[in-house]
Amino acid sequence: MNEVQIRETVLHVLGAIAPEADLSQLNPEARLRDQLDIDSMDFLNFVIGLHDELHVDIPEKDYGQLATLAGCVQYLIAAMGRPGSRRAE
Repeated sequence: MNEVQIRETVLHVLGAIAPEADLSQLNPEARLRDQLDIDSMDFLNFVIGLHDELHVDIPEKDYGQLATLAGCVQYLIAAMGRPGSRRAE
């Protein structure tokens, strides 16, 4: 998957978590939880959704790297490129 596809997948998963949000207005550098007014359980569901869609394991210690849209995309690009990762094609 390329960066655009990963970003689209992230937005798709966010749309399932916050269906009322206008995702086209997201600031890629601002915290997702603040912009979308999601709580910790919603964020956990977001991480689970990313795992389900992209087949990437995201350890809890890395959750902070998913705080922004830009950070999330960069983290997933790196995670999908790691040896032994199951890449979603």
